[in-house]
Amino acid sequence: MNPIELLKSAFLGLVEGITEWLPISSTGHMILVDEFMQLDVTAEFLNMFLVVIQLGAILAVCVLFFHELNPFSPSKGRAGRRATWALWGKIVLACIPAAAIGIPLDDFMEEHLYNGTVVALALIVYGIAFIAIEMWRKRSLARRVAAGDIAGAHPAGSHFAHRSAADDTADGTDFGTITRVEDLPVKTAFGIGCFQVLSLIPGTSRSGSTIIGGLLLGCTRSVASKFTFFLAIPVMFGASALKLAKYVVLDGGTFGANELAIMGVGCAVAFAVSLVAIKWLMAFVRKHTFIAFGVYRIVLGAIVLAYFLLGPALGIAGGMA
Repeated sequence: MNPIELLKSAFLGLVEGITEWLPISSTGHMILVDEFMQLDVTAEFLNMFLVVIQLGAILAVCVLFFHELNPFSPSKGRAGRRATWALWGKIVLACIPAAAIGIPLDDFMEEHLYNGTVVALALIVYGIAFIAIEMWRKRSLARRVAAGDIAGAHPAGSHFAHRSAADDTADGTDFGTITRVEDLPVKTAFGIGCFQVLSLIPGTSRSGSTIIGGLLLGCTRSVASKFTFFLAIPVMFGASALKLAKYVVLDGGTFGANELAIMGVGCAVAFAVSLVAIKWLMAFVRKHTFIAFGVYRIVLGAIVLAYFLLGPALGIAGGMA
């Protein structure tokens, strides 16, 4: 086992753990990192690894929200267990659109869309979308307050002190009509799942597309983010199972000591970093907008686009089209 390859795997796990949950596109970042720091593995293994490493990240969600997602928790009464099963029903329902479109088109998208130009454009377009949506929400709330339609906003989470809507508009505190994941209507959950289809384009961000959907459909930032985390569980397990099956059955891939070590290190680091990233994001969105992420996406997208458009002429671009 080459320690350099293990360090590369650990770095990829770090990138995955941060970018999987922040709305800045984990797949886009992983593709870009691979452009400058390539693992010494087969192309088939790398394609599988860049997806399966997400299992480490999703385990962090299972750990952090275990009680909330566990319908068999002994501390939950009949009503609590029924509510948990209802939540899982919404999660599964919201996964159907992306699965129905993504599974049959997986090979096509991998062949035609996984390139620097697509990633850069997606980063920029959805960066602009985040900024536009946050500004629209702020103006919408201000109009409602001025018209006297609402007397105040209610931050997600009962442990937060009540604040006026004017204060929420001024400093970006979390607001929305759906303030608890448990209250998420079935129709809204399915609508968020439809937005998840957009994440099939690399650079869009699975969390970014579903958070945008949640915001447009009336969720607070906290609810949109949390439901995004929950949606990732079946999505990532399903995507990882599909990639593993293709690697073993179709590509004839095997797992030697080197491959197992790379997988283990990458997933372990992604898990540890995800624990921190998820906690940080949940605290951040209660008091801040997503505008900063929008700006980051636009700046990064512009840099990436310039690199892949101007790089060939300067003789510095790598292998990505």
